[in-house]
Amino acid sequence: MQAARQLGVPRVLPETRHGLIHIDIVLPDNPSPFFRRLNLAMQRGVAMLDKRLVVHRVTTPEEDEAALVRAIGPRRYRRQALIVSAPDTPAVRQALQAARARGEHVTMVVTRVDEVPQADYVGIDNHAAGRTAGYLLGRLCHREGRVLLLSSRRDYLGHIERSRGCREVLAGQFPHLLCDLDPTETHDDADRCYWAVSQALQGDGSVVGLYNTGAGSPGVMAALQRFAKDKVCWVTHEISDDHRQYMQQGVLDVVIDQDPDTQAIRALQHVLAALGMAPQATTPDKAGEFRLYFAENMGQQPYLA
Repeated sequence: MQAARQLGVPRVLPETRHGLIHIDIVLPDNPSPFFRRLNLAMQRGVAMLDKRLVVHRVTTPEEDEAALVRAIGPRRYRRQALIVSAPDTPAVRQALQAARARGEHVTMVVTRVDEVPQADYVGIDNHAAGRTAGYLLGRLCHREGRVLLLSSRRDYLGHIERSRGCREVLAGQFPHLLCDLDPTETHDDADRCYWAVSQALQGDGSVVGLYNTGAGSPGVMAALQRFAKDKVCWVTHEISDDHRQYMQQGVLDVVIDQDPDTQAIRALQHVLAALGMAPQATTPDKAGEFRLYFAENMGQQPYLA
């Protein structure tokens, strides 16, 4: 049947699977605009699926690793596939390895988890995104000084890769910019972002650049407006409504957007292909593309419908 579909045989082909097919989508309860939009995109994608596909959408508390491991673990129904965004910790890695051993297909969105055999990843190349942020900071910061790194969490591989990529480019190409070895962990919280940025700006006055790999931008904006004596070049992620406003005001310089709508659709496509219900992707290992937005091309359409 798969060969017949690939060859385009001009007839209605019988299905090779019968009965209900169970898929889980496991995402954190992160209230950031990005995860809210990713959830909405998943809902729209699920609404277009075959009625034989039963999709269970599971939300786990961001800080509750045990709840996440339980959600990845065996269910009361026979699960055929799992779409998940999760930190790269030993417990999560082991749970995903066990899911693969049970024969469940695993597709990761937003960030990867290492050492999970034959799992798909449909997010962007986070290391390349971080290197892009470093390059932009190097070009836009015209004074010597320090670049402050803020990171959502240190156990999410995506944030680790972004920070590492930024440091690599600054160290290799822009030696006049000193970069923090360890980013400040904010858990996407605006208050933590405000505290970290305000403390840095009230120090020796050497901060000339800022890269936030996650959310919490209202706190960054408030600290910059209150304590920044000179222009601080700011690069962050996602073309959310608040980021459009900050770019319009000239405080935020560049946004790197990872297109959650496309990630949701690609994740569902990978699952359907793994279940034999759609053609295999021609380039299954290709990372998603990210986009750069400036004040001149940011558009006006709302981020959340």
